[in-house]
Amino acid sequence: MKISSNTLRTFTTLHTWVGLVAGFALFVAFYAGAITIFHHDLQAWQSPHGVNAKAQTLDDAQRLLDETLERHPESRKHVGMVFPGEEYPITATYWQDAKGAWRYATTEHPEGLNEMPGGALSELVNALHYSLGIPVAGTYLMGIVSLLYGLALISGVIIHLPKLVEDLFALRPGRNLKRMWQDAHNVIGVLSLPMHIMFAVTGAMLCLAMIAMFALNPLIYRGQLMSALGPAMDTAPVVAPANREQALGSLAMWRERSIAIANEQGVASFEPAYLKLSNVGDANATIEITGASPGSLGPLGAVAMNANTGAKLATQLPGQRDANHATLSSAYALHFGEYGNHWVQWLYFLLGLGGAFLFYSGNLLWIESRRKRRQAEQGRAQLWMARATVGVCIGVCVAISVAFIATQLLQAPAFAAVELGFGVNFACFVAWGLCALWAALRPPIRAAQELLWAAAVTTALIPVAHGAVTGAWWWASAAAGQWALFAIDAGAIAMAVGFAWLARVTARRMREGEANSVWSASPAPVASRVQAPQA
Repeated sequence: MKISSNTLRTFTTLHTWVGLVAGFALFVAFYAGAITIFHHDLQAWQSPHGVNAKAQTLDDAQRLLDETLERHPESRKHVGMVFPGEEYPITATYWQDAKGAWRYATTEHPEGLNEMPGGALSELVNALHYSLGIPVAGTYLMGIVSLLYGLALISGVIIHLPKLVEDLFALRPGRNLKRMWQDAHNVIGVLSLPMHIMFAVTGAMLCLAMIAMFALNPLIYRGQLMSALGPAMDTAPVVAPANREQALGSLAMWRERSIAIANEQGVASFEPAYLKLSNVGDANATIEITGASPGSLGPLGAVAMNANTGAKLATQLPGQRDANHATLSSAYALHFGEYGNHWVQWLYFLLGLGGAFLFYSGNLLWIESRRKRRQAEQGRAQLWMARATVGVCIGVCVAISVAFIATQLLQAPAFAAVELGFGVNFACFVAWGLCALWAALRPPIRAAQELLWAAAVTTALIPVAHGAVTGAWWWASAAAGQWALFAIDAGAIAMAVGFAWLARVTARRMREGEANSVWSASPAPVASRVQAPQA
């Protein structure tokens, strides 16, 4: 297929600048996204109970719900609860207090906590993935980044379309580093293209759904978006209180009824995971139970019932959803790999790391393509792009590893006064900021080598901190059959080895690479003015 040189030039420029604008955010999103695939496993890894964690029973959960409703009257209006089971061994309730702040309770802490037990680390990594850790505005920013990401994918396909088959498996290592990075960038990008298109589309959908609804409000909802939002997003209908008391049903009854209703509608396997209960004690009390149905795209479904009698009110189950619920549930399942088994999770993990490599290598290619090979002085833009790439990209790898370590250390008695969520977030963002500052002050190649070693050391300390605090050393986890805990610790060791290897490769580049580069160990001063041509 032949494409005109002007068209190729236009799309090359578009691909380059869109990639640069969105690349830093996408690196963070993909690296953190690779880890957040194991969201539930991270909660178990964070638990101080380690391999001795024992799943609670439905009776334990019933006692917690009863105590929550008695201790905290504001929870009777609306309360959520996690069912105990394989996914969540420890049950918990959550509600909003009189000031609108979320509160959480467990059997160990029925008085209520300010953060979800076991969720500090997984919530931080997830927040980095979908919002860069920026409250509210970060989600919309990542939605825009997802659109730019899609534009970069389209322009990249057009650029490489004429030589797609010829260059697909061309990986030419050697002294020409630019060609090697280009080959690796192209191969990973093309082979994972379908998944990247899916990530871009679903990412934009999940982040910009509210903006899209507000934009369509005058046309579709006739200005009544807020009243239509509940039915569009939830399963249980909004029912006004009857102001007539009636005895509330039990967890056992709700669980049995939800499974029975799902079975009646052709869903053979439905395992309740969490519930939302409203208007407790009223005749019109409602409950919405969300559960998983393995083997379907968008496995999470919901059954809504009268919380007193168990009478069915509404359902949104796999294969029987309305268009809105089917679209959102499928988009979520596709984006996070919720539709498959552990092999799918590991595939998504590798795709996440591969995506992070794409954006990191894209920045390196931009810097290399503008290198002045015949003079020591390099452009200021290339120098600062190199520093930013090292500080942001390698820095976030260090920061996330620091967050893992802090998660364990802050649960020690000496740090009992520190709120875990605050401490973990503080450690992560301070470490990230220090890495960015270090990269700004050091020659880029030295900063890259030093931060890669920092990433290797901190990542290697993850299983050490886990074992020291909980007693769940990786070999003990394996012996006890706690494969989720073992996989996280073993994965950290493998990642540490990878960072160490990259640090050694970077050191070799510093010793043997060309001096006329921003990656030189002692770069010449950046040109501050344009010299007049010689006569």
